[in-house]
Amino acid sequence: MTFIVKTKTSTLPAAVRQQAGFKLGQELEFKVSGGVVTVLPKLPSADDEYTPQQRAIIDAQLAEGLEDIRQGRVSPKFDTVDEMLASLKAGHKGKPRQKKPRSR
Repeated sequence: MTFIVKTKTSTLPAAVRQQAGFKLGQELEFKVSGGVVTVLPKLPSADDEYTPQQRAIIDAQLAEGLEDIRQGRVSPKFDTVDEMLASLKAGHKGKPRQKKPRSR
């Protein structure tokens, strides 16, 4: 069962709410077992963490990445960090890095 702390005079006594660190508007979860009631802050699920628009972008990027893997468009596997660094350095040969102007 969940409960949202709506007002300072909610079912949860102010002293208990303050000591537990619960804030107004926070969603709490009540668990009952063997006559014991436990009150916990409800943790956001992955779906609650993002807006629907953000979730759509993330899902599209994940789908694109998975399609790249299916099509074989992936980097080679490296057994050591040194192999990875050598590959990166080999890919940048002949392309000198341009310094970005510092903004002040």
